[in-house]
Amino acid sequence: MRVRRLKQTTLDALLKAYAQLHQIVEELYIAHDNAVANNDDEDASLLVSRADKLYE
Repeated sequence: MRVRRLKQTTLDALLKAYAQLHQIVEELYIAHDNAVANNDDEDASLLVSRADKLYE
């Protein structure tokens, strides 16, 4: 079986997207923690749900 190597530009684009996605997920979890601290249960639930989906 032949394994195809990705072009460097493709790898760079994927790595950039993964880094940006990681930052977004981190921000959502921080916002979740803040919502929990402020007893905003509905907001906290929504934030953690979105963060979990993106993390997957």
